[in-house]
Amino acid sequence: MSVLRTNSLEHRLHLGLALSLIVLMGLLWLFGAQSIQELTEDFIASRLEHDSEALLAAMAVKHQQFKVRPARVNQIYRRPYSGHYYLIRHQDGTETHSRSLWDFKLHIPMLPVGDSRRMHMLGPEAQQLLVYVAGFKKQGRELTVAVAEDLQPIKQQRDLFLRNFALLALLGLVALLLVQGMVVRHSFRRLEPLRDDVKSLATGDEKLLCEDVPDEMSPLVKEINHLLQLLTRRNKRSRNALGNLAHALKAPMNLLMRYFDTTATAENQIDRSLAGQQVERVRLLIDRELKRARLAGSGTMSQRFDPHIDLQDLLNVLKQIYQDKQLSIEAVVAMDQPPFGDREDILELLGNLLDNACKWANKKVRCTLSGEDRLQILVEDDGEGLGDEDVSRLTRRGSRLDENMEGQGLGLAIVSDVVTLYEGELKFDRSPELRGLRVSVVLNRI
Repeated sequence: MSVLRTNSLEHRLHLGLALSLIVLMGLLWLFGAQSIQELTEDFIASRLEHDSEALLAAMAVKHQQFKVRPARVNQIYRRPYSGHYYLIRHQDGTETHSRSLWDFKLHIPMLPVGDSRRMHMLGPEAQQLLVYVAGFKKQGRELTVAVAEDLQPIKQQRDLFLRNFALLALLGLVALLLVQGMVVRHSFRRLEPLRDDVKSLATGDEKLLCEDVPDEMSPLVKEINHLLQLLTRRNKRSRNALGNLAHALKAPMNLLMRYFDTTATAENQIDRSLAGQQVERVRLLIDRELKRARLAGSGTMSQRFDPHIDLQDLLNVLKQIYQDKQLSIEAVVAMDQPPFGDREDILELLGNLLDNACKWANKKVRCTLSGEDRLQILVEDDGEGLGDEDVSRLTRRGSRLDENMEGQGLGLAIVSDVVTLYEGELKFDRSPELRGLRVSVVLNRI
């Protein structure tokens, strides 16, 4: 069960999105806390800077020493341990501090005029102080003024805000996870018709899969539909091939049965001759099917026909078959010619066309392939060519131009079947260069 859940795309999406939201909320909380801390400290430091300037203005010279006039200073600096303190260090080393410090000593460095610094230190009763220290010059005398404020009240308010924010973020995270789960489940519900279609294939239903699916699944569904179309076409071709073979074998087998059923008479010699001819026809049919298997070669289902590889292999086989004629079999293929169609379909089509051309050719056969979206095939030979009356019956199942040639005349009819399956065009005429038969085929990419 755990393996199934791990391999579940829906489960992985839930887990990935949940972790992403948790990390996002965590980072938001951390950056928020850091930003609030810096913002509050900047605000307090700005206020302390203003207090230091006000404190400097409240100082007056009395008996050759600077004294702070109480009326000019906020009363909070007079209440012991109020959390607001100041300390003034004079050039001669003496110090003036607020009454709020009582007997607590702040250790403040002496700063040059114009220099300022922000410091953290412990104050009375372990208060966490933010201290603003600056160097001034007044009436020709240098002094350092330090103003401090307890951060604890601000920190308490900040911590309360962060706790509330964390609680709100947690509730928001739960809500987002629930919404995410609904969205993911709703998205995967669109795949249920596809799952039902796939299940129906197991029951023998050969209908194509519904292509109304998300874009991510569309290439897979289209490829499966392409495979289903290939299977359908191959089943149809297989049934046609079996029917053709059965029809071709029926007549010679009937004659053989009649021969073996007859008694020994004077006519047996003639019957034996006829039987021998029919047995030879059966042998030729078997040889033809074996030749088709050699021409088709080996390959996986739905493998594309690569003209740069498969066509050359086909020509090598034909050269071996017709080596006694010493034919020149030439292939003309563009360098950028892409793979096209089902390998078995195109090999069977080219195999039958070239096999027919090799039978009729004197010395030369040429095959030309071109086109991208549509595959254009030209097969030419230097044989005797065709008359107009022969063209109309070439694709008729079982028709032949020379009854003395091998085979049962099914090759060009099979070519016509393949062309029909690819919604293409088939045309016969005379080759203007080789002067023999030229077969033009145009196949659409499906």
